[in-house]
Amino acid sequence: MSSVLRPAATGDEYRTARTYRAVSSHLAIAPPVSVVIPAMNEAENLPYVFKTLPDWIHEVVLVDGNSTDNTVEVARELWPDVKVVEQQGKGKGDALITGFEACSGDIIVMVDADGSADGQEIVSYVSALVSGADFAKGSRFANGGGTDDMTFIRKLGNWALCTIVNRKFGARYTDLCYGYNAFWRHCLDKIDLDCTGFEVETLMNIRVVKAGLKVQEIPSHEYLRIHGTSNLRAVRDGFRVLNVILRERSNRRALRRRAERSPMLDSVRGEVS
Repeated sequence: MSSVLRPAATGDEYRTARTYRAVSSHLAIAPPVSVVIPAMNEAENLPYVFKTLPDWIHEVVLVDGNSTDNTVEVARELWPDVKVVEQQGKGKGDALITGFEACSGDIIVMVDADGSADGQEIVSYVSALVSGADFAKGSRFANGGGTDDMTFIRKLGNWALCTIVNRKFGARYTDLCYGYNAFWRHCLDKIDLDCTGFEVETLMNIRVVKAGLKVQEIPSHEYLRIHGTSNLRAVRDGFRVLNVILRERSNRRALRRRAERSPMLDSVRGEVS
């Protein structure tokens, strides 16, 4: 399967819920919510993940990255209606793209399968979206957020990369490399994801800003992975994130130069004709 996300459906193709569902004592929503969980050998962690998911969620999409344990069986036991999608490629970015394609909800939420995210926070993300945001971005460093799983070096790297993105793209992020986010499905048309690794989260954050989408940060607490070890490698993946930033900056400059040249070319063509 390709790691390039096809544009999302629009207009009459959207599936719209006919009834409202209570998501808290103060909020009810009509849009169906899909939760995408990329997982590879996370059978021991899934009980903690699914336990925190709200019961008003429309669907859970589990993207299985060729697990050798009983990840899929555990997911089906915990959430009988779970939609399981087999990942054909490799990497977190590829898994998310695969999951997004399989979603039928108008709102999509990204949740890691290692037990580090609290599914009860989803109500805050959805509340931000139905209140007018296009993209609800989780932040461990916004007021009210926190993390139990970052070393000093990773915090420093995240801060440095976040600062670069803010200065180069006009963003106001407090966190950059965090995978707990939610967005309206129509955003997929504008961010055109095309990377396979952990840097997919940075790519999303940059492209929503470049697309002029309304972003709201959501304070989130990241807990320690419960079982197993992470595939994240701070130095390697840090350089991949930096490469994405530089590539997106170069693309922005190229588009700007093209836009600046176009009126001149039109004027020249007019004089010649």
